[in-house]
Amino acid sequence: MLSLTVTSVNVNGLRAAAKKGFVEWLAATDADVVCLQEVRAEPQQLPDEVREPEGWHAFHAPAAAKGRAGVSVYSRREPDAVRVGFGSAEFDGTGRYLEIDLPGVTVASLYLPSGEVGTERQDEKERFMDAFLPYLVSLKARAAADGREVLVCGDWNIAHQEADLKNWKANRKSAGFLPEERAWLTKVFEEYVDVVRAKHPDVAGPYSWWSYRGRAFDNDSGWRIDYHVATPGLAQRALKAHVERAASHAERWSDHAPVTVVYGG
Repeated sequence: MLSLTVTSVNVNGLRAAAKKGFVEWLAATDADVVCLQEVRAEPQQLPDEVREPEGWHAFHAPAAAKGRAGVSVYSRREPDAVRVGFGSAEFDGTGRYLEIDLPGVTVASLYLPSGEVGTERQDEKERFMDAFLPYLVSLKARAAADGREVLVCGDWNIAHQEADLKNWKANRKSAGFLPEERAWLTKVFEEYVDVVRAKHPDVAGPYSWWSYRGRAFDNDSGWRIDYHVATPGLAQRALKAHVERAASHAERWSDHAPVTVVYGG
């Protein structure tokens, strides 16, 4: 596998982000692959410069429900294969998973449901988790048999540990930090590696999402819910991992920040 720089970001609506600085960010990035979540648009609704940006091979998986979810992957190199969904009758049309095959590595963009305690949204999240974990295990096994690595980037909508959100005490009964969600993510990390945490152990954050309410961004009162989840062999090749936090609140083009990892060859 060649060296690879991968960025993942929840754009909070790609049409809006394109007007606020995403296009300029994409033109300046050194990434080889960019994984987007919460695109919230059909491809034909996107401006040309983000539907088919120059210098990129772009793939979009919109949700059947208009204006919801949606994931995309941009790759400078044309992939060997592109797949939408993970074999789930319920979720393959919901714009939540898209993967591409590059030489020696499968890279995926994931937008896991956010959930809301006591509602159908939380039930949906739990069903997704129940369906997705077996797929992750099988994907890893199939990749290993082929001598390949796997990288699942995206908004996982779960903060794994207390260090992954500023106000963890107040959120112990909130979706995204429930004990059962964190336990599920622990099972994921028994198979895969949380690359950013591996490169930044024993620190708070680095956070990747801040509410637009109040002064959450200015106070760095955030959550780390955007992950690079890699097979161990690929994780060992991570040279640098960082969150591209905007210099000021006014310069943000999403409520999430891009999370970038450089993987050596």
